[in-house]
Amino acid sequence: MRHGYTTGSNATAAAKAALIALIEQEPQTEATIVLPIGERVTFSIIRCEYDQNRAEAEVIKDGGDDPDATHGARIITEVSWSEVPGIAIDGGIGVGRVTKPGLPVPVGEAAINPVPRKMLRTVAREVLDEYGIERGVRLVVSVPDGETIALKTLNGRLGIVGGISILGTRGTVVPFSTAAYKASVAQAIRVAVQCGCRHLVLSTGGRTEKFGMDMYPELPEEAFIEMGDFVGFALTQCKRQGVEKVTMVGMMGKFSKVAQGVMMVHSKSAPIDFGFLARVAEEAGASRETLQHIGEATTAAYVGDLMQEQGLGGFFEALCRYCNEAALQETKGGMDIETVIIAMKGALLGQALLADRTAAAANKGDGHEHG
Repeated sequence: MRHGYTTGSNATAAAKAALIALIEQEPQTEATIVLPIGERVTFSIIRCEYDQNRAEAEVIKDGGDDPDATHGARIITEVSWSEVPGIAIDGGIGVGRVTKPGLPVPVGEAAINPVPRKMLRTVAREVLDEYGIERGVRLVVSVPDGETIALKTLNGRLGIVGGISILGTRGTVVPFSTAAYKASVAQAIRVAVQCGCRHLVLSTGGRTEKFGMDMYPELPEEAFIEMGDFVGFALTQCKRQGVEKVTMVGMMGKFSKVAQGVMMVHSKSAPIDFGFLARVAEEAGASRETLQHIGEATTAAYVGDLMQEQGLGGFFEALCRYCNEAALQETKGGMDIETVIIAMKGALLGQALLADRTAAAANKGDGHEHG
């Protein structure tokens, strides 16, 4: 699949074009930059304006084949001379401001991450050196539609207000990137902990997250995190950050796998073990005929429907207990784990809590901060 380029790369290309236009007093139609991964890429400049003291260049972000909310966004970098030595970087319209701790950018600053800041600073320094200029410059990155685009992201929950973030570590956007999703989960957990949350609700998707929010209305929005398929990764991050209680909310399909100790629950990661589900059903008192039906099942949802029809609510509670045990084994203890399984239409099927306060208390002496 076709790779795209990050908002950080686009902003850097625009910065280079704008600075050259300011120096040469000539419009620029393209800019070539070196990405953090070492690749040289030439970006088309769709607009370049300048006068004696300032210039700005505009590019259109190409997200490649990734379903990126910022694909097609206009990214503009304005460059102006400054009386202050050095290279100053800030965000303009459509670039968010950080309002909560836990992000890689301090509270109060524009949401331009460390690698894009380094890219912007490096390209500006290279251009100034090439032309032998020793003057201070100010770079301001703007995304005219950034505030609207940000509504499609988790920025508001992370405490980034007023627009999108300028992101990127490699310089390229990898389609459907596992690393990118995991990074967003880890960041959300960090922000929640920095905001004082000690109980987090991890969900597998939007519907399960809504159920968790209705279940725990007293928790702040930062406490609710969509972990997607990355159950083990999210649990491990919670343990590292000193979270005391985790509630996992999901449906039969994915949590049937978690109950067996499968911690990456994508549909292709591991098949559902219907023999295991039959054993759980047997523990819950299912008849031999019902067990035979489970053995012939093709989806976990069917098994769940069958258990509901039979009035075997103990099946779901047992499945939740198995999930809790597998989660604590994954994290090697140290947290209270609660599992909640819901139906496709949002009804509660089962719930169980496994407390591990002894190990959690022991963590208080190893550098974690607990509120």
